[in-house]
Amino acid sequence: MYYENDANLDFLQDKTIAVLGYGSQGHAHALNLKDSGLNVIVAQKPGGDNYKKAIEDGWEPLSVVEAVKQADLVHILLPDEVQKKIWEEDIKPNIKKEAILSFSHGFNIRFKQIIPMSNLDVIMIAPKGPGHLVRREYEEGKGVPCLIAVEQNASGRAKDFALAYARGIGGTRAGVLETTFAEETETDLFGEQVVLCGGLVELINSGFETLVTAGYQPEIAYFECLHEVKLIVDLIFEGGFGRMNYSISDTAEYGEYLSGKRIINDATRKEMKKVLADIQSGKFADDWLKENKAGRLSFAESRREISDRLIEKVGAKLRSQMTWIKK
Repeated sequence: MYYENDANLDFLQDKTIAVLGYGSQGHAHALNLKDSGLNVIVAQKPGGDNYKKAIEDGWEPLSVVEAVKQADLVHILLPDEVQKKIWEEDIKPNIKKEAILSFSHGFNIRFKQIIPMSNLDVIMIAPKGPGHLVRREYEEGKGVPCLIAVEQNASGRAKDFALAYARGIGGTRAGVLETTFAEETETDLFGEQVVLCGGLVELINSGFETLVTAGYQPEIAYFECLHEVKLIVDLIFEGGFGRMNYSISDTAEYGEYLSGKRIINDATRKEMKKVLADIQSGKFADDWLKENKAGRLSFAESRREISDRLIEKVGAKLRSQMTWIKK
């Protein structure tokens, strides 16, 4: 792990840093880097909430082309599915020779959507938390842990630049771990699909539907299968499985040992390996890029299906009565 003393902001002190995209991560990176004393410019297309937010925060947003022409370090915080087009049309023809090309997710490098020129340093700085947390922790004198990676080291100082950037956004206050573009991309996609998003959503909904189908009140099922997830995850976050088991009842802990492996069993683990294989082979990336080219019809239908589930309707009603959530 790398911390404050391992990173030197001087490596970026004389450079212009262009943050492309002023969304969740973009606003946090730009503001944190600026507050760390670095020279930052922002690229954000006119119109929309992100552009309005950039103006409100005191920036004069540029086009991607204008920002790239000025920048010594170009940090791309645009959606994965649009990066290739913007790289080919706006970044590649205008980026300075021997500039630093930087990312917060390795998708387009790992799956060869973007193939940088050999004279560029190519680095990654990936905070392990959402943008609003990256900003809030920085303002409180703390930070969010980060991953860094070097794909191309044309200058011989690429790792120094990555560590300096991580320090600029507050990452070295919490700790920085070195990885590769391939490892970050594959583990990130796997975690999202199998556990954090895909796996968790379906586990919660399946538990909820099992109880409702058996005749239990939807409101009770919601509390048991969704609402209390945060309480359990917070305990695990604070101290691992041991902290959770210390805090729950012995009855709950016994049920964990008895039934957990009946739900997540050998068949489930076999499917996990298939998901990982699809990620490693590039099949998932190809499917996602094809979905975007086809107009996201399947994606939109899946989003509608989720929003129409009973658990969402029950949850919306219950949450509207939870004043402490609004606070």
